[in-house]
Amino acid sequence: MTTSHITTALLQIHSIVGLAAALILSVMGVTGAIMSFEDEIQAGLNGALAHVVARDAAPLAPAELIARLQADPALGKVAALSLSRDPTSAVRVRFARSEDGGHPASVLVDPYDGRVLGTPLGESFFATIRRLHRWLLLPGDGKGAGRQITGATVLGLIVLLISGLVLRWPRRASSAALWLKPQWRLSGRGLHRSLHSVIGTWLLPIYLVIALSGLSYSYVWYKDGLTWLLSPKPPAAPKPARGERDASPASQQPLALDLIWATALREAGDRYITLDLMLPAGGATAVRVRSWLDETHDIRDEFRIDAGTGRLIAAERYADKSTGERVLARVFDIHRGSMLGWPGRILFMLAAATMPLFAVTGLLLYLSRRRLRRTPQPVQTVQLVPGE
Repeated sequence: MTTSHITTALLQIHSIVGLAAALILSVMGVTGAIMSFEDEIQAGLNGALAHVVARDAAPLAPAELIARLQADPALGKVAALSLSRDPTSAVRVRFARSEDGGHPASVLVDPYDGRVLGTPLGESFFATIRRLHRWLLLPGDGKGAGRQITGATVLGLIVLLISGLVLRWPRRASSAALWLKPQWRLSGRGLHRSLHSVIGTWLLPIYLVIALSGLSYSYVWYKDGLTWLLSPKPPAAPKPARGERDASPASQQPLALDLIWATALREAGDRYITLDLMLPAGGATAVRVRSWLDETHDIRDEFRIDAGTGRLIAAERYADKSTGERVLARVFDIHRGSMLGWPGRILFMLAAATMPLFAVTGLLLYLSRRRLRRTPQPVQTVQLVPGE
């Protein structure tokens, strides 16, 4: 097979995959850009609502807080609490799904008296954007077809990156201008090709990081492979599934929230910024606790505490992790660029927002190639001069 045949085959693959994935990649790129600063946006929208006046009295313990909330049947069953060390921060309360499968909005609560302050602004908007980004709003969410479609699309993005790099490899590969300088003086097809290829070269490393980290949310086999590659330890015993019934005596005991809270505070120490308590559902017997150690990065300790006795079952501390395990724990930070701080987050946001550019220019290039193929080429005649 000649080089021209290989190039033609790669161009066909690049075009077919690009046309199939263009719209979905554009949607995922724009929604990812919107979510880049979700926490900061919501903090700005709810600054006044989430602020309470610090008082001399100690905040209510989670057991008392939940008891006061559950006294109002309109609020639903409490599923999780987010409690901050900041004495002026409200508690965020999330509720279990309703009988019809709906997910009630969370509320902000005064930690000193249990008074409901209101529903956080922007929460439902970002929840919809997140479902669109991950599952295209298709039924079933993470268990439906949407997850498989977005996963396959991300695999397609990797194919586009590799094939696009090979297709534009110039003869003078050491020339920075050929690789990185758009030809602004061109117009039409030439300009479209320049923008598509040059900007694609600039953003290729970022897209590759986004794709390789994002696949861990789509495929279990991929996540298991990363774990095997980066973690020196054998895989831990599987945790009981949410709602899975345990035959231990604790499954028959009431929720010992005071003991659970005491254990959580003891294990978290003075390092945490926010503690998330995720209450067991169904017949589960363990409360999951996340101790967030950083406001802008996905750095946390995790604990599992027996719901009936308050005994610590398992602890997973970020400080005890190896380098590879820390990479696994911070896949989300890698995915959105926050491993590089604010400049990284801005750069990844702009790269994600640029994704529709490649869909538009790629489509224009495809259509122009089709027109060129249909246009009959003029026949060149050669006039013979007598005596030649």
